[in-house]
Amino acid sequence: MMSLICTLQDHRDDVNWCAFSGKLLATCSGDKTLRVYNTRDFSELPFSPLSGHGYSVHCCCFSTCGQFLASCSTDATTLVWSMVTGEIEAILEHPGRSPVRICALSPDSLHLVSGGSDGTLALWDFPSKQLRRTGAVNDTTMVACSFSPCSQVFMTGSSYGDLRLWDLDMNQLHAEKNAHDLGVTCCTFAPNILSGGQVVQFRLASCGQDSHLKIWEINKFSSRAYKMQLLHTLTGQSAPVLSCVYSSDGQLLVSGSVDKTVTVYDAKNAVLLNTLNKHERYVTACSFSPTSPLIATGSMDKTVNIWRLEDGCSSCGGKSLPEKSALTASDGRKEENIPYGRTSAGRSRLLVSDWSEEDVSAWLVEEGLEGLVEKFAANNIDGTELLNLTKETLASELHIDGYSYEREAIESWINTKNRSSPMTNLPLLTTLLTPNHTLKMAIGRWKTSH
Repeated sequence: MMSLICTLQDHRDDVNWCAFSGKLLATCSGDKTLRVYNTRDFSELPFSPLSGHGYSVHCCCFSTCGQFLASCSTDATTLVWSMVTGEIEAILEHPGRSPVRICALSPDSLHLVSGGSDGTLALWDFPSKQLRRTGAVNDTTMVACSFSPCSQVFMTGSSYGDLRLWDLDMNQLHAEKNAHDLGVTCCTFAPNILSGGQVVQFRLASCGQDSHLKIWEINKFSSRAYKMQLLHTLTGQSAPVLSCVYSSDGQLLVSGSVDKTVTVYDAKNAVLLNTLNKHERYVTACSFSPTSPLIATGSMDKTVNIWRLEDGCSSCGGKSLPEKSALTASDGRKEENIPYGRTSAGRSRLLVSDWSEEDVSAWLVEEGLEGLVEKFAANNIDGTELLNLTKETLASELHIDGYSYEREAIESWINTKNRSSPMTNLPLLTTLLTPNHTLKMAIGRWKTSH
């Protein structure tokens, strides 16, 4: 089901966080450094390690296009690094000079939130790197933060155990007190937005010192009121759960625990699919690649394990992957080590939200999705529209199928010259097939247990 393909052993202290962009993996540690790897073969970039913090680095996150990396530290700063040069682009000093425990970038890369050990929050305008708003929750430490997929609200979690929803004016929209007994450790929004009638719905996962991983439903009503409801409490780990993350399609949910395990769940049905046992100490960090079936897990054993969501993959020594790259294009071409975005100098300098319709078309071609170019262009989809596309929009407006089929059956359907969806009868604009890893793992687990 899941294969350990690589173990990174470069940090000299606990690994506190790891984050993927389209082509890079970043890790940060108590050794005061960040390290950046190319996800083709997990070789370290020439400018890595990044040394600019004076104390332990607690968290790091990429901008959507992968051009920038933000990191925060006990030294009371959040640094913004260029992923072209490895140089520091900005130093964001936290209000009150409190140690910064968490930082998060919005999906549209317009805002960054940093949270301090004194309960303070700072909302930064990311393009200008200017402080926009501040807020605080008294007598606690901010340890978790995640933006909604629409970038308009964000959730924070604290050592006190509460989850709080904020808007970009730093107004509290909802407070879920005692969400986790003894304290929250991490929270993460699912990438999907569901809407129907007068309600917009999000999903959020949170974990804590109570050894629980919880899945919440958050509803936004036309009155702008928010309601938060607990859907599932997952108890697959026997000790405090320190990290959790959704896959980029929202199908899988992964968590790491003090019990040294990594658990993989079917996020929709809250079913445990797999338990991984390769770390020797607490698992502190989990991250999904947005572009390939890879998971990174970091630990207090000073290592980062790289896992592939495929059958038949064997482990490899050092930092090399199996012969076929995880990021090989559909025509066999290898991806180049460039910022996620335009291959020319022009688009690589832009945030995805600033892409033109032509930039989106060029990106689709680079990703092997030429069949979608005409449809995207006809619907005038620019960078902002691209960031806000949902599965429902793809199906209802762009007529892109999102159903699961047996590979042999759907390939047979396509080979008989059928160019419409077997489920909706809508025309298929591309015959590109995407594997459903959640379903595959669930079937494999059922076969093993029977």
